[in-house]
Amino acid sequence: MLRGFLTFIILLTGGSNCFAVHKYLEKEYQNKWCSDNNGVMEYRLNDTTRIDCLTQNYAIEFDFANKWAEAIGQSLYYSLCTNKKAGIVLILENGQKDVKYLNRLNKVANKYNIKIWTIVPQDLLETKPCSNIK
Repeated sequence: MLRGFLTFIILLTGGSNCFAVHKYLEKEYQNKWCSDNNGVMEYRLNDTTRIDCLTQNYAIEFDFANKWAEAIGQSLYYSLCTNKKAGIVLILENGQKDVKYLNRLNKVANKYNIKIWTIVPQDLLETKPCSNIK
């Protein structure tokens, strides 16, 4: 009885992240987009942090839509460290549910000059590039 109760408590608190499931891993979106746009994946900075994708002009952070705010800080930091423009690829897996996060991100991105791209699960199935950057 006690074991069952403890299992229930663990699942309610710390174990709840076990149920956070995505259609694809962040790295799969990153790999597709970065290779389609001639970027370098996991570019390591001197402080051992890693830029998800470094292109000729952009230091780009990838994140799922609900982590939009975290992506802002990381992209700005990477931009500062590389003297490249800040960019974010927001992963939209939940259709209209994710639009609210994209709208929030766009408000901040417009003010701080952060370039935004989006990627959806369907993009991983296509052979054409998800986006063309310059």
